[in-house]
Amino acid sequence: MASARNGLGGPVTVSSSAPLRYKGSNFLRQRLCLAAVTGRPVVISDIRPRDEEPGLRDYEASFVRLLDKICDGSQISIDETGTTLRFKPGQIMGGSGLVHSCPPSRGLAYFLEGLVQLAPLAKRPLSIRLKGVTNGGPDITCDTFRTVTLPLLARFGLSTDLVLKIQKRGAMPEGGGEVVFSCPTLKAIEPIEILNEGKVKRVRGVAYTTRVSPQFAARMVDAARGVLNDFLPDVWIYTDHSKGATCGNSPGYGLSLVSETITRNLKSADACATIAESGGAASAKTADGSSPKVLSTPEEVGEAAAHRLLAEINLDGVVDTAHQALVLFFLCLSDDIKPARVRLSKLSPAAAQMLRHIRDFLGITFQIREDQGDRETVVLSCLGGGIANTARRTF
Repeated sequence: MASARNGLGGPVTVSSSAPLRYKGSNFLRQRLCLAAVTGRPVVISDIRPRDEEPGLRDYEASFVRLLDKICDGSQISIDETGTTLRFKPGQIMGGSGLVHSCPPSRGLAYFLEGLVQLAPLAKRPLSIRLKGVTNGGPDITCDTFRTVTLPLLARFGLSTDLVLKIQKRGAMPEGGGEVVFSCPTLKAIEPIEILNEGKVKRVRGVAYTTRVSPQFAARMVDAARGVLNDFLPDVWIYTDHSKGATCGNSPGYGLSLVSETITRNLKSADACATIAESGGAASAKTADGSSPKVLSTPEEVGEAAAHRLLAEINLDGVVDTAHQALVLFFLCLSDDIKPARVRLSKLSPAAAQMLRHIRDFLGITFQIREDQGDRETVVLSCLGGGIANTARRTF
């Protein structure tokens, strides 16, 4: 079990007999991850009680099973209707050789983002194989997770043995993709200070295709470069065509773009096309969960990804909106040797709710200072809770 200190350096009082209570299905993953890290029981009720299909969705139930798989001694109970979930966390164990099949209703990044919040504080390094949708849905793609999320975590001390390998690409609706994720353990999380986003110096990306013509990738690259080259010349997009054993069960294609600044900050944007069963139309899914736009050609997919990346760059901030909540999560767990600070753009709903959950579980509140002038950014600072991984072997 991880131990914690509050922002003043004293112990955080966490009563295992007094669970936190929430209502509704929103941000269920945040609540479960914070409960597992802090050891605080949580009760979530009224999960879609008036819906045609009340209770937990298949991907939420799958995440609960995944949580139980990497933890030891957890007590999880779900009522008959599935509208009430009780979770009493145990020890985060980690382990190797684990396999988990994820439903195709959400991308694998939904589960990877939860794992990367827990694995650094596990007893043993984590190595797990996930099966499902690698590209598509409202979540970021596995390419973005590999090229943006993992380098971001390296700033907190997770630099060695943090690897994601995409072995099979799976698109919606059938999935069939596979990834292998490995994450080391940490004794403590380093507090960081990232305030200067810097100017963009280059853009990299991956155009992927599976069970469609490889020419689709070249068409997406040309469309994206047609938009981005008006702003900078250093644009390089790789093509990745999956065939044979590396293909999933459904045809699909899409584009993942990453911009890097002179201060080595990364921002990402995705546009995934899932070929519909009727008419061959495709729909794009962006990481911010915005309304899908029908895309019928690879050119439209490339342009959509490029415009989304430009919108993220225009928002300022050191990370994109899809990674704001993750940064705040690690800031609140960091060691209390010095304050941690980060400059963000307009907070996403997930980031705003993460601040509320951090206050509930750890009693830590962030100091928010709005930047003056033309920059629509805010600086968030806190003294971390000093979460220490007491279960990690040190000999």
